[in-house]
Amino acid sequence: MAISVCLFILVLLILKGGVKFVPQNRAWLIERFGKYQSTKEAGLNFIIPFIDSVAADRSLKEQAQDVPSQSVITKDNISLAVDGVLYFRVLDPYKATYGIDDYNFAVTQLAKTTMRSELGKLELDRTFEERNQLNSNIVTSINQAAEPWGIQVLRYEIKDIVPPNSIMESMEAQMKAERVKRAKILESEGDRQAAINVAEGKKQARVLAAEADKSEQVLSAEGEAKAILSVAQAQAKALQLVGEAADTTPGQKAIQLDLATKAIGAKKAIAKESSVILLPDSNTDTANIVASAMTIINTLNKKD
Repeated sequence: MAISVCLFILVLLILKGGVKFVPQNRAWLIERFGKYQSTKEAGLNFIIPFIDSVAADRSLKEQAQDVPSQSVITKDNISLAVDGVLYFRVLDPYKATYGIDDYNFAVTQLAKTTMRSELGKLELDRTFEERNQLNSNIVTSINQAAEPWGIQVLRYEIKDIVPPNSIMESMEAQMKAERVKRAKILESEGDRQAAINVAEGKKQARVLAAEADKSEQVLSAEGEAKAILSVAQAQAKALQLVGEAADTTPGQKAIQLDLATKAIGAKKAIAKESSVILLPDSNTDTANIVASAMTIINTLNKKD
């Protein structure tokens, strides 16, 4: 009975030592008699108890490693305090275990040295403008160096770039001057646009006034032309009526009477204005004047 219990316990120990359940996204490195034997991935795995052993347990997940702040000198000899965050993962558990002792420490130091090297190629102003390109260059450089370790750097992010206080004050003064400059430029642009608008308004007003004067003159000329035409038409109508009336016997008598009356009136006016006494003669007699006028009228009537 005791032997059966001992055998049962021994079987349990063997099963416990020989059956391994590897978690998801992890890799176990198995050594046999101190020598690498295999890599066990997630799921159910079997090893030989008391002979095989788990030498290392590596996570295959993405890991974030803080890169402490350090002093960096730029191309224009400005000292900066820079820190960042490194994101990486283990691609080859075998290389990460047997290729380097502590890959976390190694990749952190590599990130620091690479960051110093890349920032040393840039001037101060460009370090803020080209941060994305700087991060990309650091990732590329680290991956080239970390390939023998089985590590892949996914991205690197610079958290803070802190220049000295004197540089900060200079930068603030520069930004303030730039803001003042932009404000003055905007103000001058506003004044210029306002002056242009005023000039355009005056020009438009003059154009409209000229067009109004032109329209007024045209309308006035058209009105005068119409008035002259109406007067001419009225005179023509009057002459037509006079001519029609003169073609009759009563009309001729009326014309003779009108001519005689006008001739007498004209002589009276001349007598009032002049000291010369006009005496009737054969050429200035009223009857002769009337007779001459009637002869002219009769001649015109015959021609018509």
